[in-house]
Amino acid sequence: MTPDAPTPTPAEGWVAAVDLGATSGRVLVGRVHDGSLEIDVVHRFPNQPVRTPDGLRWNVLELYRQVLTGLREAVRRRPGLVSIGICSWAVDYGLVRVRDDAPPLLVGSPFHYRDDRTARGVEAVHAVVEPDVLYQSAGLQFLPFNTLYQLAVDAADGQLDDRTRALLLPDLFGHWLTGALVAERTNASTTGLLDVRTGGWNTTLLDKLGLPGGLLPDLVEPGTRIGAVTGAAADELGLDPGRHPGGPALVAVGSHDTASAVVAVPMADPTTAAYISSGTWSLVGLELDAPVLTEDARAAGFTNEGGVDDRIRFLHNVMGLWLLNESVRRWERDGVEVDLPALLADAADVDPAEVPVFDAEDDSLLRAGDDMPERIAALCGSGGAGLTGDTDRARVLLVRSICASLAAAYAATLESAERLSGRRVEVIHVVGGGSQNPLLCQLTADRTGRRVLAGPVEATAIGNVLVQSRAAGTVSGGLAELRTLVADAHPPTGYEPR
Repeated sequence: MTPDAPTPTPAEGWVAAVDLGATSGRVLVGRVHDGSLEIDVVHRFPNQPVRTPDGLRWNVLELYRQVLTGLREAVRRRPGLVSIGICSWAVDYGLVRVRDDAPPLLVGSPFHYRDDRTARGVEAVHAVVEPDVLYQSAGLQFLPFNTLYQLAVDAADGQLDDRTRALLLPDLFGHWLTGALVAERTNASTTGLLDVRTGGWNTTLLDKLGLPGGLLPDLVEPGTRIGAVTGAAADELGLDPGRHPGGPALVAVGSHDTASAVVAVPMADPTTAAYISSGTWSLVGLELDAPVLTEDARAAGFTNEGGVDDRIRFLHNVMGLWLLNESVRRWERDGVEVDLPALLADAADVDPAEVPVFDAEDDSLLRAGDDMPERIAALCGSGGAGLTGDTDRARVLLVRSICASLAAAYAATLESAERLSGRRVEVIHVVGGGSQNPLLCQLTADRTGRRVLAGPVEATAIGNVLVQSRAAGTVSGGLAELRTLVADAHPPTGYEPR
């Protein structure tokens, strides 16, 4: 055995967290021990979709291979691993066909939510159910790629029948690990098919849309033990029944990555705090005890998604670091060696009067493509003339414009959240990748007039670890106690409004 792979016992409480983002993934091990929180990244990998003649799809087989690689390393480092939890982005799913004499069969590769096919689904669904009725049912912000719109396309294309099951991506990977067919509730709340009041599947809506009644599997809560890793997956992880009796188990976490991230937002008082889970998307919102289903909330584009411990994530989706990432990808495609920290530092010194602020939520920014700088410049009109071109100055100005525009969108969203909820926000917590962007954090503080606390970066994985640890009994208490652990282990960086 290697020096960094001692033979621990399950009592040491190590768990593995799989965190799949829209552009990259990671596998971590973590634990709560003697009142402190420890995490260690054991594997990182890119997530690159594939464009085929029939659309943009996720390369789920490669993702699963990378997940197995990371989990194998987690088991090697921590042979007494207690459990595994998986979280990812929302809405996308794999279709599997159940069979009597063999494991369920994956039907094709899951489509990417940015694929153009979703427009057909919107038309089909809204022809049957009005958007305001959908909001009263599911409480979700209208987004053209929500799961129910995608499933409507599958139904029209003849892909669904009584033997078909739709598994959101964490549930699909969990199925491959354990054989279980389940749906974790926080992620299910993003589909548009979960009743926001009852917490169960909306069978009436399924019938209206002509979707098979057995399409959606049984729901489970975060913290539920789903089952042990078995079969080919156990062999891939190198699990030895003698050394790993009965484990590690797959445990349901807040499998929507934002649900896990919000667990790890170190809010001292959720009634006076807002959060921004900043990654490919920026999820700007509040934690509430009950949904807000007013017509004003629908018109403002706010969503009511499920959270861990029966909380409501009342939030609005803002385009996020996608704008910056796509611009960087374009520059690198053109042969430019991009030093993003240096670009951000130079952008911080730009006179605000030199750069335009554009609508960071404009629909033209949603699709994938190599022309993000040009699309942004077009939104800026005559003010966007200096944002494109193969010069360092143009790139610096574009970075500043993106960060300023995101901060403006955050401020507008926060103002709406306060008005709709009746709360007054005193502090904004930024977690995820955007917490490492000092320019964005400072501009957010400036634009909102509120103190910003940035960190932790790995909020999603930390929330994943905490839910598993509580299920294992190595930590107890509610969200307040879990967040105190996070604040102690990862003190946030503060930004005061100027």
